[in-house]
Amino acid sequence: MTETPGAHPTEPARPTGNDLHLDLPATGGRRSALMAALREAIRTGRLAPGTRLPPYRALAADLGLARNTAAEAYAELVAEGWLTARQGSGTTVAERAAPVRSDRVRRPIRRSGPVHDLRQGRPDAAAFPRTAWLAAARRALTAAPNEAFGPGDPQGRRELRTVLADYLARARGVRTDPDRIVVCSGFAHALRLLFDGAAPVLPPAEQGPLAVEAYGLGFHRGLLAAAGVPAVPLPIDEQGARVDELARHPDVRTVLLTPAHQFPTGGPLHAGRRAAVIDWARGRGGLVLEDDYDGEFRYDRQPVGAVQGLDPDRVLYLGSTSKSLSPALRLGWMVLPDHLVDRVLAAKGEREAWASALDQLTLAEFIDSGGYDRHVRRMRRRYRDRRDQLVAALAVNAPHIEVSGIAAGLHAVLRLAPGTERSILKAAAYRGLAVEGLADYRHPAVTAAAMPAADGVVVGYATPPDHAYPAALQALCDILPPPAGAARSPESGGGSGSAGGEGQATVRLP
Repeated sequence: MTETPGAHPTEPARPTGNDLHLDLPATGGRRSALMAALREAIRTGRLAPGTRLPPYRALAADLGLARNTAAEAYAELVAEGWLTARQGSGTTVAERAAPVRSDRVRRPIRRSGPVHDLRQGRPDAAAFPRTAWLAAARRALTAAPNEAFGPGDPQGRRELRTVLADYLARARGVRTDPDRIVVCSGFAHALRLLFDGAAPVLPPAEQGPLAVEAYGLGFHRGLLAAAGVPAVPLPIDEQGARVDELARHPDVRTVLLTPAHQFPTGGPLHAGRRAAVIDWARGRGGLVLEDDYDGEFRYDRQPVGAVQGLDPDRVLYLGSTSKSLSPALRLGWMVLPDHLVDRVLAAKGEREAWASALDQLTLAEFIDSGGYDRHVRRMRRRYRDRRDQLVAALAVNAPHIEVSGIAAGLHAVLRLAPGTERSILKAAAYRGLAVEGLADYRHPAVTAAAMPAADGVVVGYATPPDHAYPAALQALCDILPPPAGAARSPESGGGSGSAGGEGQATVRLP
């Protein structure tokens, strides 16, 4: 039955029609207040011409008004020309009741950002496997038990923990089982569970200071500092972190390392040092935190396996999908020694508050179906090609620049002459090129005596789309310093000094 203003059907009201939010003042006549609110909604454009209004009975029930009040308000607005009521069409906003347009000129929103983005840590967003992920999500939702849609298990979905145990053993040499895996929302979340909160898993009072690598991510240092965790930086050389320095700090019982690919300088932890840090942990009763942030992307040799495989009771392995798939997924995992599982779950709470159970089920299906392996292999080829283009561009434009850390990962380090890093970063900013200096990653407590500072630029080669990558590389080469003694081109902003010349970039493959 179609309702028109003035009609009074006898059947009970039913909550049909579109929802309509109106704010009516608490005082004054109800009919006048409703009419004023509807006029204002139409005048400002919140109710566009042609919008169908809810039946007056439904609106009266929503607003707590008498039916006659709503019906009379509709009828008067129809008479005034604000509304139109037709048999079979209900009540709609009149087409001629267009909102008053402001004379102010709307300015387009300007999105700020670099012209060329070569920042590290960002996978190629355009390469996310949307079709395969959607297919996995459909299969996962179809097969999901009903309880998967209830409160989440803080340890993570069993389906995901089971396939992760198999995948990590096969691809990364991790020794574990599903009961020793706890799902989290990424590496930062794992650090917060371990060190922050009312009941941290590894409180400083018990563990002492945390040993970290001399170069690392400032965000992680800030997170640890906010949690009150003092840090002891370990020097780095060509073989990775100097773990022998741990013997000089008897109060340290926990060390955080990036052994597969030191961040950001590059290179794996030497085999002898891997064994040495395990011996240190056993002798000290300590723990090694292994950040395996991009271990799947190694290009020139066989992948370097996880240190965790040497001693699962002394190594806490941390991984995520942020580099392999996307940081937008917010999915990671902690492979724990047995004695830490209950403590981590207690820190998480009784229900999963971070990682979506549906995303976990989708990732489990994506891995189990082989889609994850296929994606990683495809991206490994893609990123290797990106890396080769970077090396080739440097060989032509700046063969005197040394490139390191390129055997794996999504970034490289361009070594610079002492004292040139700051000027190069200024030139990059002037040209709209987003890169980062090596100094940004150096721990502030590292002394020059322990480890001399090095100038360099950290270049991420995964972010730009394919069509923009050559221009980004050229912009990078344009701001690099010329060889020592060569004249600087004033219009190059730093200049490569040998554009179009021949030569080979100095490359180190640790």
